[in-house]
Amino acid sequence: MTRLAFLGTPEVAVGPLRALNDAGHVVALVVTAPDRRRGRGGALMPTPVKKCALELGIPVSSRVGDVIDAGVELGVVVAFGALIRADVLGRVPMVNLHFSLLPRWRGAAPVERAILAGDETTGVCLMALDEGLDTGPVYARVETPIFPHESADELRARLAELGTAVLLERLHGGKATLGTPAPQAGEALYAAKIDRDELRIAWQRPAVELDRLVRVGRAWTTFRGRRLIVERARVAADGAPGGDSGEPGQGDAATARGGLVPLLPGSLVGREVICGLGRLELLEVRPEGRAALPFEAWRRGARPAAGECLGV
Repeated sequence: MTRLAFLGTPEVAVGPLRALNDAGHVVALVVTAPDRRRGRGGALMPTPVKKCALELGIPVSSRVGDVIDAGVELGVVVAFGALIRADVLGRVPMVNLHFSLLPRWRGAAPVERAILAGDETTGVCLMALDEGLDTGPVYARVETPIFPHESADELRARLAELGTAVLLERLHGGKATLGTPAPQAGEALYAAKIDRDELRIAWQRPAVELDRLVRVGRAWTTFRGRRLIVERARVAADGAPGGDSGEPGQGDAATARGGLVPLLPGSLVGREVICGLGRLELLEVRPEGRAALPFEAWRRGARPAAGECLGV
């Protein structure tokens, strides 16, 4: 079997690391991000990959250059989160599992960008690392549909499973069975990291776009001046009632204080929120500083008025 270095950081990289170890490959070194302070107490916490490596008895470093002296034939990279210097790549060849169909969605957030763009399919590529950002030639690629209600976390986990199977198949005989990689072909798109402002829900946008934003994770709005994260939602069916409150689910007005008021984007009508086009049904929310809860439970406690707006 192959003597490897493994470079990865988050939970999604734990499965490939365990699989390589279980398959009999000698993982001589794991490189991951340094421990970070987390939680209210500020205790130093290891990355998920470091925690797994220590359980498996594998040496761990936070310095990429340490792979040069680790006596490995190949480096395997899964969601490492940092570029690898050319001098290291010149000494240790590396392959990377990338969660898109390259060259579409090179960069830090390929899963999120595919969902936001409304892509119907995506996939995973096993590629050779070079000095560019996800520009190396590809050994293998697997395509898969993006399911209509699939979150970014769910899709990423599924892609990791597909990629792990490809990785094990291509390395079953060591470097020799990797094969010859093919250059990437097609239009290149860059998957920039998602920032917090991009996750703010603008209710003037169509409901179908906001549904994608919620599926990316951590999409947020405000209610009475406090942040409200929308954990799960779905596009409301045309003509469906707004909920069990007896309020209308569609139209341009709702009863409030004895009269009719306009239903502006962001207006709550039962379980639904008026959008620039269509309505978004809220299923689960997380108020600021609290745990997630079903929308109906939140509504019973918050008691929003008919037509009251989110995001103002």
